[in-house]
Amino acid sequence: MNKTFRQGQILKLIRNKRILTQEDLARDLNESFEIRTTQVTLSRDIRELGLLKTPEGYRQVTQSVSGPDLATVAAEFLRDARVAQNLIVLRTSPGNANALAVALDNADLPEIVGTLAGDDTILVVAPDVQTAGKLREKLLHYMQGG
Repeated sequence: MNKTFRQGQILKLIRNKRILTQEDLARDLNESFEIRTTQVTLSRDIRELGLLKTPEGYRQVTQSVSGPDLATVAAEFLRDARVAQNLIVLRTSPGNANALAVALDNADLPEIVGTLAGDDTILVVAPDVQTAGKLREKLLHYMQGG
């Protein structure tokens, strides 16, 4: 388990559940994903992810400016990329689609209209078929460590 994976699961939890305390977050990480972490690590993750404690629980109010870039995340998690018309279906290792989708979104690539992430699959929408093919090649290059 690494930092990117843990932070991705934290974001998944706060988007889908009301998490009011760090203790709740630690418990849910352990119960849902078998991630055991310390309060110090959670505090750092909360700060790096730009989370704010609200009456409704933790919420992301700013996009994280720290963390690995697209090339690093793709090299670590991307397993396959297939094109279907103007869509690219990316496969990741289990539980890592969100981390890669965030990196894609943060990269602000003009070739990407939008992304939609599941557990191990990301749907990337390109503006046209030709752009989708070029984007697939770029992403596969990252996967090979380039």
